[in-house]
Amino acid sequence: MKRQIIKIDDEKCTGCGLCIPNCPEGALQIIDGKARLISDLFCDGLGTCIGNCPENAITTEEREAKPYNEAIVMENIIAAGPNTIKAHLKHLLEHGEFQFYNQAKDILKEKGLPIPKIKETDHSCVGGCPGSAAQSISPTAQATNSTPAHLHSQLQQWPVQLQLLNPNAAYFNNANLLIAADCVPFAFANFHERYVKGKIVITFCPKLDQTIDQYIHKLATILQNHHINSITIARMEVPCCGGTEIIVQRALEEAGKSVMVKVSVISIKGELL
Repeated sequence: MKRQIIKIDDEKCTGCGLCIPNCPEGALQIIDGKARLISDLFCDGLGTCIGNCPENAITTEEREAKPYNEAIVMENIIAAGPNTIKAHLKHLLEHGEFQFYNQAKDILKEKGLPIPKIKETDHSCVGGCPGSAAQSISPTAQATNSTPAHLHSQLQQWPVQLQLLNPNAAYFNNANLLIAADCVPFAFANFHERYVKGKIVITFCPKLDQTIDQYIHKLATILQNHHINSITIARMEVPCCGGTEIIVQRALEEAGKSVMVKVSVISIKGELL
């Protein structure tokens, strides 16, 4: 399977670091004065970091990425030097990829290279992918003490998952689309009244779903085959969920359409930001 992967031009990169906070997966770091992709594993290729590079040093390239192969990744990691090796190993630990971490260590042993010492505190959730960091949430007093109201579903069509949707379905004609990341309905209590009512719903996960290119093409087909009045995007605050906006943007570009888009960002605590 071929997929898009970030590519960094070392000659153009000045190490300014503007790309770092805009990498949804935390896969970029400044090491030895240059931006480095420390792990292919968590690069989704959506390119949210590209627009933040003032030197145009970041692009995407299509290359084989099936299955993930730690040995292939380590060839590039080792070539980048010891600091990149340490950052890569730490990155694997931060995301709980212990199998790949052990494979990487075995590869270093086979090549007679030293294995960096990483403190236990180095692979805590702090500094790892913020969308995967475990945390407990206490419901507000108002939410725990309120009397449940009789609610009605506002859903107007089925299915809702983008993988299952028929792009030629008649309900897309003159529709107001709601494109929601999978986690939003669980976090936002008034999801049906605030977002679903009067809209055609499309859901997907921009981080975990493996069919992003298909999603972009299917959304583009919907936009090409039907008059769409508006698009509302509902996404979570975690960086990886920003891919929802990128997917919609690319679909609009592929379709050659201009549609009014409104974006709502929901906090992990269920607040509208």
